[in-house]
Amino acid sequence: MNTRFLGIVATALMLAGAAFGHHSFAMFDYNKEVTLVGEVKEFKWTNPHIHIYVKVPDGKGGAAEWEIEGGTPNNLRRTGWRGDTLKPGDMISIVIRPLKNGTTGGMMVKATHADGTPVGGGNR
Repeated sequence: MNTRFLGIVATALMLAGAAFGHHSFAMFDYNKEVTLVGEVKEFKWTNPHIHIYVKVPDGKGGAAEWEIEGGTPNNLRRTGWRGDTLKPGDMISIVIRPLKNGTTGGMMVKATHADGTPVGGGNR
């Protein structure tokens, strides 16, 4: 085999690996929006997507922990979000597209602070 052919194969394999490395969003129900109101337990400003862990009252005297996936830090930064935008103990209202399997998780649509102001100063 010649060097050019091997270079093409190696490039194709690298591009295929990068394409498969990003996960699908098929697990979220795009036909539903759910609004959660609760307390931020943890905020992870990480690539490829941010994660917000929220304790939401379950109506039985306890709380359910929801894991919410958001956009990329780079995209959210453009709308005013930062790595310290949310802190444990912050009260927020967050609109999500829930997981299709019914577990406590979803994809963020928008979020507001307890006073009604958008988290980060703006929403996508």
